[in-house]
Order: sequence, then structure tokens, then C-alpha cells
Amino acid sequence: MFSKRRISLKLKMFGGAMAVVLLVSAVIALLARWILVTSLNRELEQRGVAIGQSIAERASGYILDKDRANLVSLVFDAAQLGERRILVSYIFIENTDGHILANTFMRTFPKALLRVNPLPEGVESRIRLVHFEGNQAIDIAVPVREGIYTLGAVHVGLSKSHIDSLVGTLRTTFLGFIAAVTVVMFIIVLRLSNAVARPISRLTKAADAVSRGSLDEPAMLLGLRETAPRDCPAYADTDLPCWHFDQSAGEGSPDNPANVPTCRECRFYRKGGGGDEVAQLAESFGNMIWSMRLYRRRLRESEEKYRSLFDSNPDPVFVVDTATGRILDANSQAEHVYGYPRDALVGRPVGVLESDGPPGGISAYLQDRDAPDRVLFAKLRHVRKDGTPLFVNLHACRIAYRGRDAVIFSTTDITEQVEKDAHLIQASKMKTLGEMSAGIAHELNQPLNAVKMGSDYLRLVAESGKPPPLENLLAVTAQISEQVDRAAAIIGHLRDFGRKSEPVLEDVDIAVPIRGVFAIIGHELSLAGIGIDLDLRPVPPIRAHANRLEQVFFNLVVNARDAMVGNGCPGRDPGGRRLRIRCFREGLRVTVTVADTGCGIPEAKRHKIFEPFFTTKQTGQGMGLGLAITYGIVKDYGGDITVDEAPGGGSLFRLSFPIAEGALGGAPS
Repeated sequence: MFSKRRISLKLKMFGGAMAVVLLVSAVIALLARWILVTSLNRELEQRGVAIGQSIAERASGYILDKDRANLVSLVFDAAQLGERRILVSYIFIENTDGHILANTFMRTFPKALLRVNPLPEGVESRIRLVHFEGNQAIDIAVPVREGIYTLGAVHVGLSKSHIDSLVGTLRTTFLGFIAAVTVVMFIIVLRLSNAVARPISRLTKAADAVSRGSLDEPAMLLGLRETAPRDCPAYADTDLPCWHFDQSAGEGSPDNPANVPTCRECRFYRKGGGGDEVAQLAESFGNMIWSMRLYRRRLRESEEKYRSLFDSNPDPVFVVDTATGRILDANSQAEHVYGYPRDALVGRPVGVLESDGPPGGISAYLQDRDAPDRVLFAKLRHVRKDGTPLFVNLHACRIAYRGRDAVIFSTTDITEQVEKDAHLIQASKMKTLGEMSAGIAHELNQPLNAVKMGSDYLRLVAESGKPPPLENLLAVTAQISEQVDRAAAIIGHLRDFGRKSEPVLEDVDIAVPIRGVFAIIGHELSLAGIGIDLDLRPVPPIRAHANRLEQVFFNLVVNARDAMVGNGCPGRDPGGRRLRIRCFREGLRVTVTVADTGCGIPEAKRHKIFEPFFTTKQTGQGMGLGLAITYGIVKDYGGDITVDEAPGGGSLFRLSFPIAEGALGGAPS
């Protein structure tokens, strides 16, 4: 029984390829007429319509003027223009009554063309095959209009014989090309089948040997010589890559000039045996085996090097599966810092390392497919196994790990640094409270005076022995209660300002800490002759700490006060001291501007204004830490702060914070 397995590879390749070529050629030949004739006819018909429309646009005026001479000139010029003299058989113009106004016939107008292609009302063009005097033409009728009125029609006749001639030429050329391609493919397939069939079985056996893990047997099967000289430096030392293979030295010579003779004689990429493509494929197959042997050794050494770097890293390092969010690997330092044994870490969700709260850090990074490949998260709050918190800076990078998408990240413990920063901020708060003492005393003195007056009135009434009027008694007691509440609110405000901030951020209306500053220092500013302009528009909340933001604005307001009151500015009117604070929304951020009418900050010093211990005040009037602390607090909340010159002179500080994620649909921008 005949079996396909008995057919040689040569015949299969040749017969199959030729069958495909012949089939494609036959299909193309059958489709040639439809493709060519349809496309060409459509193109020529569109060209005829364009000619008719061009004549119709120009003929309307001549028809109204009954200028037949210009109509005749118009159709003759259109018919004899360029290649149209061959394509166009005739052009004539008729009015709505069917009378011929102009035509291109040099003889009597053929009666067969009268009313041969009438144009219905409202139709832009009509195409029809017509016969006249033994000839065929494609008649294209286009209306002649003036405004809403139809004056007649333009008929353009395209030569059917010329169109058929063009189609025949294209068909002959195309079929000749198909025949030439068939012949070329016949020759190519014949040669390829002869070249591939001979050594293909040996390559198959060698590939089977490689698939079984053997890298020595294929060289014996293919009868190849040793592809790498025994004295090859790259083969002897895996730290030195082959310059032919890796092209580590570019297009020049190898890095070591002493190896030039060895590399010049290397047969690895300089084919010495020649032969056809399949023979060279067999030789390249041997080169591939040599490379696999070499790079298997390099891969093993690279894995050992990676593991040593991974385990010896002084910071905790984790590998997390992108799809599941579970930890795939961790180094020994991770066990020491977080308190988990490595076996307990592997397989756990990475969220166990992060504190409770809104998703952030590495968990949010895993979910954000549009995030960059490398990121840095500063001052993240993590949790050890025993529940104690720690603050870390986290560096993350996307990698491929054992055939899956993963993220490798390292954490640097900055808990001690964060605590020192908190102590510094708290000390700054205490300094601020000391600076606010005068304003606080004034604010507390007012409700105390009111309480004193009310108590004196009650004492006098009691000594007189007469019952007081009920309305007076109610008014006095209500006033005392109101002033006591006011004093309690001031003390509560001071207590909130002085307490340490919790690590967890909260939603804060930025107008609240701004008003809190003026509740205490507003009287002092008014005594200094400083006018206050507040433009606090409703804005969405931001993620921050209210008392830290109040310290930020207090530092800016105090600096503005000192700039306007201090030594004064030469030529500046003291009566023009104004402090302007605005808050508004810009896109997805909340912006606050603080502008004063002081002397301003020289442009040469603005880039240093936020550096610690840098101050523009006189010696003894400041340590230069206020703006540095302000800058650090703003950056902790993902904000920006810049300084510029205010309109009309002075300084303008611009603070910008991202809107809290839960309030992105808040106040309009």
C-alpha cells in the first residue's frame, strides 16, 4: 500500500511548494480580470464624472447667455486636453428639452445618442454603455445647474475600445509576471529541496541528543571537529567572554592584543569547511552546542554570584510574585530585621510586612501596571512579626524570576532617623509655642477679663441683698460660660498643636491649620500694623497631619512678619505691610500661596533658602532650621514648596499637595 512516509523529503518539499505556487497562480489568474477590470473601470468612470462636473460648472453661464460659441470651445478644449483625446470619444451638452447645444463631433451628430442616457431629476450622475455608428462608449451624464435650477446635462463618452485595450495590456503584463514567478519558484524549490534533504537526518539525531541533555554526542554524530581551540582564553576562563560571540570589544580586535593570533585562527565563527547552507547549518549547530556548554558554566557561576550577593546584602531583600503578591524569596537580613524565619516568609502575602491602612508601598506598586520599572518609596511604615513598627526606605524593581513576572525590593531601616526628625520637629513646636506666648496671653486675657467682670457683678449683687433682674442674671452667666468655652478652645488648640503626630496620615482641610495660626498670632500681627488677606476657597482634603501643617504655616507667617517688621526696607511704606494667603485647587493638587510685602529674598540665595542652618536674618535672630523643617514636612506629604518674588515686591511661597485619593471628585478646580 502506498504511504506518504515513503516519499522523500525532497519530493515532499518540491511537490508541496510547486502545488502551492501553481494553485496561487491559478487563483490570481482567475481573479485578475475581476480585480483589474473593476478597478480600472471604476477609476476611469470617476475620471469621466470629474470631467463632466468640471464642464458643467463652467457651462451654466454660457447656457444662460446663450453663448454657443464658448460652449463649443469649452467641450473641445476639455476633450483634447492631454491624454483625454484618446480616452474621450465625445462630449456634448444638451438642454432640458433634449436639444444639443454643443458637441465635439466633426460630422453630423449621431441620432443614436439623442436621449440615449436621460438624467432623472435630483441625480448627480448616471453611467450607461451606449452604441452608436458601430462603436461602443461609456456615456456619463452630469447635470448642469444654476442654483436650484437644472439647465441641461453634460454627456462625456469614454472609448470602450481604449478601456479594453488598457485592461488587456495590464492582464498580459500581470500574467507574464505570474509565469516568471512560477518559473523562478520552480528553480528555487528544486535547489532548496536538494540542499536540505541530505544532512537533515543527521541534524535530527543531533537535536534528539541535545534534547536528552547530551552536549558531547552531537559533535560525534555530525563529524565536527573541536570548535574551540584548547588554548582559547574565553573557553579556559569563563570570566572572559568570547569576543566573536559577545562582541564585547565592538568591531575591532579582542581586548587582549596577545590573543589576536588565537582569535584570528578561531574556527568558531570563521567557517573553514565551506559547503552549502545546510552544511553550514550543521557546523553552526556544533557551534551552538559549544556555546551552550560554555554558557551553562557561566549561568551556574552567575547563579552562585547572585545568591552570594542576595544573601550578603546588609539590607532586607525580598522577591515577590507580581500575579499573587506572595513572597518567593528573602535573604537572611530579612529574617533578622522583620523577625520571621525564611520558611515562614516564603509564600506569605507581602501585605504582612505593611501596616494597616490604605494600600501603599509595594502592594500598590504590584497592582499598578503602569508604574515605572524602578521606584523608590520613602518613609514607609512596616511591621515586624512582634507588631513593633519600623520605618523604611524601599527600592523596588521589576524582574523575571524563574519564568514568572516578579518584583525584587530592598528595605533600609530608617526608624532611628525618623525618630530624630520627630524630636527635631517637636522641639521646633516647643520653640514656636514660646514665640506665640505673647499672642496666647492676649487671647486668654480677653475671656478672663470678661469672666472677672461677670463675677464682680454677681458679687456686688449678692452683697446688696437685692435679687437681680432675671434677664441681667441670664446675660451675665451666658457671657461667663461663653468666655470659659473660648478659653478652653484656645488651650485645646495649643494642646493639639504641641502633641506628637501619629504615624498614620489623616484627611485634612488645609484651611483649618491656616486659620489656627491666625487664631493665636493674629492679634500680634495687627499690633505690628500688618494687614491680613485670606482667600481660602473650598478645596478637597489632603493626606497629612493638621498640627504639622499648622507649624508649616506658622513658620511662613513668622518669617513674613520678620521680613516686614524687622529692620524694614529702604523706601518701603510701613503702612503697606500686607500678608496674603490663598488656597485653591489646581488639577489634582491643592495649592497654597503665602505672599508678603517685605524686602524679599535675593535670587542668588533662593536655591539655598531651604538648607539647614541657612538664614537671611541677622546673627542671633534665627538658627536657619524653620524653613528646612518646613521643607521636610511638605515633602513627607508628597508636596512641593518653592519661593519666588511676589508681585509688587516681597516673597511668595508656593506650596502644592496631592489631593487625597478618596476626595478626587471633590471641589471643582
